[in-house]
Amino acid sequence: MRFNNKIILVVGGNSGIGLASAKGFAAEGGRVILTGRNRETLNAAAAEIGHGATAFQADIADIESLAPVIDAIRVAHGRIDVLFVNAGIGGFAGVRDVTPAQWDEVHGVNLRGCFFAVQQALPLMGRGGSIVLTGSIGAVLGVPGNVTYAAAKAGLRAAARILATELVTEGMRVNVVSPGPTETPIINRNPGMSADDVAGLRAAMIEAVPMKRMGEADEIARAVLFLASDEASFITGIDLFVDGGCVEL
Repeated sequence: MRFNNKIILVVGGNSGIGLASAKGFAAEGGRVILTGRNRETLNAAAAEIGHGATAFQADIADIESLAPVIDAIRVAHGRIDVLFVNAGIGGFAGVRDVTPAQWDEVHGVNLRGCFFAVQQALPLMGRGGSIVLTGSIGAVLGVPGNVTYAAAKAGLRAAARILATELVTEGMRVNVVSPGPTETPIINRNPGMSADDVAGLRAAMIEAVPMKRMGEADEIARAVLFLASDEASFITGIDLFVDGGCVEL
């Protein structure tokens, strides 16, 4: 029960790694608040999580849409103990095919939106607080077709390092979990890619993983919960690869 009576906000918690982590937080005593863009999947996620989880519709790309969520947490709980910013979108295209609109959309969610979600939550956080961001091994690998997504995640990693540096004197920790190829809905949400394209992408990902399989959302969630918990009380500023050996082997 590492999160007993802790108030936990999961931004992007209605599917994939966010949902798996939210379920883990709740199972260990956390009071979970989750956000996402789709009301239907949010309701289903809250029901699946149980333990009194509450869900708010908010689009991380629309910075102002998170304000009512923060206000509701302030009124109901007065604080946030753990912030997990997981919201993200994919965007695969060769360097000759990337458009300004595609670049802005991916960066608006994966970098700009994630940073300002942290900024908005900070007034409710204090000593002992933990922030975890979902990065990607793509930030450190030269994967063809991944320039937009990789650049956004590399920017998020840099922002996390500065956040950790500035907040450490206030007793808060900031860490990044960077998944390798993981079986989540995001892999199927790449505009312009057919079902065959997605199947080819998945096969290429599996081939690139030393363990020769995709990761599971629960495997990433276990790393998220570790970094968010007091078990990681002497850890801040790290980027933890959970990738089946992709980066290190």
